[in-house]
Amino acid sequence: MTKTLFIGLDGATFTVINEMIRDLPDVGVTMPFLKQFIENGARAKLLSTPNPLTPPAWVSIMTGRTPGNHGVYDFIRAEEKAGDVYFTLYDARDIRTETIWSIASRQNCTVVALNFPFTAPPLPINGALIPGFVPWKHLRRNTTPGNLYDRLKEIPDFDPKELAWDFDREKQTLEVMTDEDLENWVRYHIPRDEQWFRIAEKLLKEDNPDLMAVLFDGVDKLQHQIWMFLDPALIPANPSPWQKRMRELCLEYFRKLDTYIQRLVELAGSEAQVFMASDHGFTATTEVVRINTFLHEKGYLVWKETDGSEASNRRESSWFANLDWDKTLAYCRTPSSNGITIRVAEKPGDPGVQPSEYEAFREKLICDLENFRDPNTGERIIQAIHKREDVYSGAAMHEAPDLTLVLRDYGFVSIKNYDPAVEPRETPGGTHHPDGIFLAGGYGIKSNYEGKRQNVVDVPAALLYSLGPSVPADFEGYVPEEFFTETHLDLKPIKIGASTVTGEEANTGTGDISEDEKQQIIAQLQMLGYME
Repeated sequence: MTKTLFIGLDGATFTVINEMIRDLPDVGVTMPFLKQFIENGARAKLLSTPNPLTPPAWVSIMTGRTPGNHGVYDFIRAEEKAGDVYFTLYDARDIRTETIWSIASRQNCTVVALNFPFTAPPLPINGALIPGFVPWKHLRRNTTPGNLYDRLKEIPDFDPKELAWDFDREKQTLEVMTDEDLENWVRYHIPRDEQWFRIAEKLLKEDNPDLMAVLFDGVDKLQHQIWMFLDPALIPANPSPWQKRMRELCLEYFRKLDTYIQRLVELAGSEAQVFMASDHGFTATTEVVRINTFLHEKGYLVWKETDGSEASNRRESSWFANLDWDKTLAYCRTPSSNGITIRVAEKPGDPGVQPSEYEAFREKLICDLENFRDPNTGERIIQAIHKREDVYSGAAMHEAPDLTLVLRDYGFVSIKNYDPAVEPRETPGGTHHPDGIFLAGGYGIKSNYEGKRQNVVDVPAALLYSLGPSVPADFEGYVPEEFFTETHLDLKPIKIGASTVTGEEANTGTGDISEDEKQQIIAQLQMLGYME
């Protein structure tokens, strides 16, 4: 019998969810089941990681640990060698802490985990795992157990191509971005979540795992591109026929999502506890902030000179800033990092800041960033600047950016060599917000309850408590006791047990991520705006 059902809703925000469960004129209630679920259960905002980004946030939800311990900060991992900087993609082997899939498996619980990022190459679990963020051609060898992919082909209309993106089609669409292209883009992506739902439905019925977890990531993907049709503050008052169609397409997606959620909750049964969470929320971004341009203007960064050759042009148009590493002291690696890395010389004569000068250098950099202001209003462009040690702790803390930036509109920075350093966007776009959602319902959960804001690391503590095993002593989150009735807590006290398995024991996965996979994943990141 399934004890715990976890539904991840990537990027879900109450800004949109509250509209979808309202009775709107000429629309009605878009998500009637979710409306009922919320009314009969508990809800709270959910604070994301310091940089509210998919990799650190979902890994925190999967491990109960913050990035300073689990070691994942971005999509891309960078390493400095011999005065140069090398970039590669994070994968499951980079997670330094144990996942809840492993913790539950060790305590004799069966698990199904579907579509979560950074779960490939797959680690052995007591159940089934299909990773997210994997090109469809490589899906078979990244699922576990070995016979699982053949079982998926039993699903009517199963199409592995719809579990990932058609990258060539997406590139073409985003280059043109006519109204027709954008409409087709939305239509193309709606079936992805249905494919994941069909897989979840099959495994929930046939395997009946103790813990069933599935991530629907279409929410995030749509909101990045069509936020103007979802944010009630931006929806046109007098929409054109095309704008009406786009709005209806958005509502169609959320209506279908509501039916998927309803079906999975019903299959889990009346004795199951159900949790839903997002890795971060969403809001509107209204300006482009070219942080490396600003750093160049202040003398911290030097662009690499181009000579017009083919190799030079390739470097200039690459995914990463084309910098003179001998002269650059501080720079931003990727748009998604929203962080600044200070280069510290390992030995005298090496490029970078001398270790003895680091603190003074960083303070001056912070001062300059604080004085990066809107030329028209005088308002700070960067609303908050976090030192690494102020927001992270743990063995992997040193891998975090030296400074993490929060822009005034919560947007992602640009790292390209263009002027000016800040300018308005032509139209508002969707970007991440620190506040996501956390919902609970079912047996033992309070009804119609709204609690204080929780933290992403509280989610796995709640899942393990619901499932039955003890919550590891080194978890950084806490079971949200206020979600549960007093009677339930009396009958089932919270148990704190042994610490998680760490180091090599926590990561015994096999296999590798091919270069082809890496290139396709990078293309996907570009389409979402995490890379340029």
